[in-house]
Amino acid sequence: MIGRISGTLVANTPPRLVIDCHGVGYEVDVPMSTLYQMPALGQSVTLLTHFVVREDAQQLFGFATDQEREAFRALIKISGIGARTALSLLSGMSVQDLAQAVTLQESGRLTKVPGIGKKTAERLLLELKGKIGADLALTPNNATPDKQLEVLQALLALGYSDKEAQLALKQVPNDTSVSDGIRIALKALSKA
Repeated sequence: MIGRISGTLVANTPPRLVIDCHGVGYEVDVPMSTLYQMPALGQSVTLLTHFVVREDAQQLFGFATDQEREAFRALIKISGIGARTALSLLSGMSVQDLAQAVTLQESGRLTKVPGIGKKTAERLLLELKGKIGADLALTPNNATPDKQLEVLQALLALGYSDKEAQLALKQVPNDTSVSDGIRIALKALSKA
């Protein structure tokens, strides 16, 4: 079908872009992560796409990276998860965050995304286990050691947002014990 689209960005009305390709304007729905990477109107843009044909509509979804598109495809294969929910998930968290949540089976991270309840989050984790975590799991350059994962989980359990916890975790040296890591992270969070 339509695997990629290149053209001129002529409209940007979140979550929809209009891309002019030789006089034809294609409406493309994109996650917020892709939207933030878009150039100014009138500039050239290229997106990877996923084309959905339904009984009542034909929709084109665009992604800045192949990882986003593959995560979207994995999500829409799950019963009860439609394209809008998949876009919402990819808008609310990065693909790496999603892969990490699946690997660690953390439903709490998914429920922070609007429209994702506890049951849906648990079903997502169950269905994606071994699929998205295997394909998109932590890569060596951003892998988190076990002790740091425990510190991260502790911060999340204390009610800090994923973004706050990740920023605080950067202040914790890799060879720190879990209890010292939590203490250092909490000090960093109290200064913020």
